[in-house]
Amino acid sequence: MSNNIVETVIGAVVIAIAAMFLIFAYRTADIAPASGYELVAKFDKVNGVITGADVRLSGIKIGSVKSTELESPTYLALVRLNIASDVKIPADSSIRVLADGLLGDTFLSIEPGGDEANLSAGDSFRFAQGSVNIMDLVGQAIYSGGSSKQ
Repeated sequence: MSNNIVETVIGAVVIAIAAMFLIFAYRTADIAPASGYELVAKFDKVNGVITGADVRLSGIKIGSVKSTELESPTYLALVRLNIASDVKIPADSSIRVLADGLLGDTFLSIEPGGDEANLSAGDSFRFAQGSVNIMDLVGQAIYSGGSSKQ
């Protein structure tokens, strides 16, 4: 009988520790729903951009990717962004797909423009640069720069 009580107490302790770990992970993972406004960007390629990816301005996270989908008539990647409501983005700003190093996460980087008008909820970026394929760049460097005359 005393074995059952010890096993029950140990099980309760394990469940309590697991619950504390889940609460800690939720609070530090920054996955809580954010309030803000939605912007749209259209790219030719968004390799590696997933729902929840960071949207950064000057290296600071200001939002996240809400969804990605294929726009049917143009076959462009349509990316919906959730931007913090206290951040105002000039209307002539550009957005591009970047990565943290060779093996880092992919994120969207906004380059602010100089327009006095700001983008509002539902607006689209006019200037968007898709992801760059590193292997294509390496191939171009190898095969285009190596020609020598004898």
